[in-house]
This record gives sequence, structure tokens and C-alpha cells, in this order.
Amino acid sequence: MYLSKEEEKILSGEFGEALQKAMRLLVTLGDIFKADRLIDSKSAQISGVSYKNIGDAGLEFIKDMARLHNKIKITATLNPAGMDFKDWAKMNIPVSFAKKQLEIIENFTRIGAMPSCTCTPYLIGNLPLRGQHISWAESSAVSFANSIIGAKTNREGGPISLAAAIIGKTPNYGLHLDENRLPTVLVKVKTELKSTLDYSLLGYYIGSILVKGIPVIEGVSSFTLEDAKSLCAAAAASGNIALYYISGITPLPSGWSKSMKEDKIEVTDIELRNIMDKFNPPVDVDIVTLGCPHATINEIREIAGLLKNKRIKSGKTLWVCTSSVNKEISHRLGYSKIIEKAGGLIAADTCMVVAPLEQMGYTALATNSAKAAHYVPSTCNLPSKLCSLEEAIKLIIE
Repeated sequence: MYLSKEEEKILSGEFGEALQKAMRLLVTLGDIFKADRLIDSKSAQISGVSYKNIGDAGLEFIKDMARLHNKIKITATLNPAGMDFKDWAKMNIPVSFAKKQLEIIENFTRIGAMPSCTCTPYLIGNLPLRGQHISWAESSAVSFANSIIGAKTNREGGPISLAAAIIGKTPNYGLHLDENRLPTVLVKVKTELKSTLDYSLLGYYIGSILVKGIPVIEGVSSFTLEDAKSLCAAAAASGNIALYYISGITPLPSGWSKSMKEDKIEVTDIELRNIMDKFNPPVDVDIVTLGCPHATINEIREIAGLLKNKRIKSGKTLWVCTSSVNKEISHRLGYSKIIEKAGGLIAADTCMVVAPLEQMGYTALATNSAKAAHYVPSTCNLPSKLCSLEEAIKLIIE
């Protein structure tokens, strides 16, 4: 891989051990994937933030990077942590976990990362422009950035996205190259998508059946922000889809029809119902978690409307996971008061997948996110029920 004179000096250690370590990570990755060079990266989304995921070894890595006085050069946001930093006690997070988690965030902040931890960085100010190269590591955010925004990123690992943020560059391979962004598979939707849950089911099905390739989805007539993030999250969870196109909604690259193969996938109501059946264990749910990816203000408003003048049953728990930015806005608009009066909690900077639910005594979870329903059984050792937002609320209110 070609390196400029300045990049060679960084790699040799002339600018210090801190930059050298970060450059080594980028060069190693570039060599593995045969990148021709490094390119400027405009922003980063760094994963590996929850203590549950990275443990003591990950904490020591981040502390080591901070001790070397690394400083991030570009806009860099963090993935969800394992708890709300202010209200972790209300979530019943173990004190030992909380101490480690706060130490992780303290060291990320010392490096210069924005200490707002969210899987929807595009909603809190980390919004790249179409065509810009970025270094993002959160799977649903990667898909959203490539597919909806039109930025260019691979699905990076946490250390690589951190290194890219420190150096301000990323290896030029994969989805950074236009020839690798051409659609290859046609997906025909032959059922009406009536809700955000339906888009989550659609994404989950496409991801589960499409081993590789970039889909063009036909048959989608309307599309909201909430639909987009849900589709992105589910497709990345069940498969490895980091880029898709929606005919008539998202721009398609020029000459795309020539890249298309004969591969076609048809999606009917049967396929969507089968996914619902997959996530329908016969359990008594004691915790409902909403906001995967993090809830928008529109979704929080809807949840507050469903909970107004209602009360959550004794022994049941509700978390509405969102960014700290949206939590503050919800507080100002009065949505937090309604949700808390009903017995629920808006949990910022965290989500059900990376929180230590397995240590907190819960037995079964319900969610309106196919991504959460997919991951929680393995990451939290809890059975997960997938249902609509309205149905999830009904499960726990008096």
C-alpha cells in the first residue's frame, strides 16, 4: 500500500508512539484487504464502548490510547454504552459494572470522542455528506450512512474506527470504491408495508436470505426516517448488508443495470409472518425495551401517547432507549414526565443489547425491533418476543 512521506514518518514513530500505534492498525488492515492507499476520512463512529462487550482488556486498550495523549482529529461519536450515565441506578445496573463503564467513557472523552453514545449518530450532529468517506463501526449506522445518506464506509471494527479518528484517514478498499457499490440483486416486495415493524421484518428477511451482494428493493412506496433506520438495523443484524438501494427513493449509481445479475428475491406477507413466528416464544414478559436503533423524537412522542394516563404493572419494566440529545428534548417537551409517571424510563446512551440484562434478574423481553430480538437471546441469555410498539406496551400496562 502506498504511503505518503508524512504517513511513512507517522508509521516509523517520528511523530510519537500514539500516532504510530494508530497508523499501524490502519496499514495492517489496508495490507490485508489490498488497499492501494489511505484516504481522508471525514468522521468516525466508534464501537466497543460497553463494558459488557469489551471487558477489562478493552478498557486497558482505551486507557493505553488515552495515556499516550492521543487526540481525535475528526468528528467522532461513540456507540451505545452499557447504561445511562446519569440514571444508571434507576436501571438497577450493578455498581461494579457502572464504575468500569464510567471509566471507559472518561478515557474516550480524554481522547476527544463526543461522549454522547448512540447508534444513530446522524441524528445528533455526526452527519456526513453524500460521497464523503467515513469510518463507521456500528452496523445499522453503517448501512444508514451508505444507503440513505450516500456516504462511503466499510463496516469497521472498534479499534480501526478509533485509529481512523486519530489519524483522520482510512484504507481505500471495499465500499469506498465505486465499483464495489453497484447493486447485484433485485428484491421485489409483493406485500404492503404498513408500519415501521414491517420494514424491520423486511430488512431481517433480506439479510437472512442474501448471503452476499447489494440489493435493489422494488415495491416500496413510502419511507420514513424510522422505517429507514429499522430496515438498516435488521438487515445488518440477520446478515451483513452494509448497502442497499430503494428504487424510486434512494439514488442509484449510474450504469447500475449492467451490474445486475439474474438473482431475484420476492418478499410476500408469508415471509414477514414467518419472522414474527420465529420470535414468539410462550413467555411472560417482564421487561419491554424500545429504541433499537435509538428512538427518534417521533417514536418517543408515540410512546408517551400510548402511556398517557396509564400505569405499568408491578414487576414489569419499560426502557425507552435513545440518545442523550433526544432524552433532553423529551424532557423539555414533557414526554419524559408522561413516561416516568407511568412507571417507565427513558434510558440515554445505552440499549438493551449492550446492557447487562443477564445480571439483573429479568426472565423474558419484548421489543419492536427485529435487531434486538435477534441479538438479546445470545447476548443477554433472555428469550425475546417481537411485536408492534402498541402490542409491546399492552403487555406491561394495567
